[in-house]
Amino acid sequence: MYPMMVIITILSISAFIFSDYMLPKANLKYYSLLYDARQQKSANFLPEGVFSNSFPGYSIRVKRKDADGQTLHDIIIYVKNNQQNNTDVLMAKEGKMYRTPNGEFLVLKLKDGVKYMETAGESSFNVRERLTRYRFKETEQKFDISSLKLHRTPEDEFKSAYQMMNLKQLKDNEELTQRQIDSGVNVNYRLITAYIKYFSLPKKSLAVKKYVPSDGKTFADLKLNEQVSEVANASSEARSVQDLVKNRSERHSELKKNVQRADLEYQKKFTLSAACIALFLIGAPLGAIIRKGGLGLPVVVSVIFFLIYYIILTIGEKSVKDGDVSPLIGSWIAIIIITPIGIFLSYKAATDSAIFDVDIYRRFFNKLFKKKGDAVNS
Repeated sequence: MYPMMVIITILSISAFIFSDYMLPKANLKYYSLLYDARQQKSANFLPEGVFSNSFPGYSIRVKRKDADGQTLHDIIIYVKNNQQNNTDVLMAKEGKMYRTPNGEFLVLKLKDGVKYMETAGESSFNVRERLTRYRFKETEQKFDISSLKLHRTPEDEFKSAYQMMNLKQLKDNEELTQRQIDSGVNVNYRLITAYIKYFSLPKKSLAVKKYVPSDGKTFADLKLNEQVSEVANASSEARSVQDLVKNRSERHSELKKNVQRADLEYQKKFTLSAACIALFLIGAPLGAIIRKGGLGLPVVVSVIFFLIYYIILTIGEKSVKDGDVSPLIGSWIAIIIITPIGIFLSYKAATDSAIFDVDIYRRFFNKLFKKKGDAVNS
């Protein structure tokens, strides 16, 4: 296992370098492209049940689409003239939608429909308008979509995401967010103390020699209208404090979650390398310990251990994002659980243990049940 350990160590170092330098750049390009692709898809040239004005000079409505997204039903197409009036209308029961090979045109192949056209008079002395009606079994309409091609969003707009940052950027972001939290706490204290009379009383001044004592009246000594006024004022201040605290609390909680997410991404740069070594300590000994089954059984057992590791890692990361555990524990808990198992299996492999030998367990249980059967017979 010594040569393999050297290779795994080199692989772990390479994984750390990759996660710190290459992975942020790859994530930046991947997520920016994915965002633009989703935006292009969400545009949805012909949505169901509404009139779409995606194509200049046309207003199109499709009542229903099939699951394939290409077959259309109950299509209405209004064609606008230079005065932006809907003088032509086409209606079809069914149609197919596809793009041309060069991607510049969207073609609607329509079936069983009718087209109405209105034209103005031919001259000033003949102002009568003409209505023309065409019935068709099949026709095609072509729409220019060259202006609707995928447009790329500047990648700088995605650089604030934690997946796109290296260690230094994550640390700087975490410190900046922490400073915002500390500043918010100071601002919150000053805002709240204005509503708390016990904290807003002025200190005694040395220049003032005589203070006017309190009249000693309590709430019960006030008149009914004065009591109502005092209760209304107190309720108003309580609502103001509640609204203020609620808004500031939500902002504070969001900043705390941002700190935890940044710290989680920071720790993941190291856990990726540690996971290579931890899983190696499990996978390599299994090939030596499991005597039967060839290559298949060790692979199956290794996959089971990997699933255990992945489930624990996922639970840990979710707990960190929910604020239940610290990022240090949530990101390293899977490594902490898996590593002792790997060390134990490595020790068993070094001592030539037959821990996964099925025959040993079969003989053990046969002896155990045999002893129980003898005890019952006696």
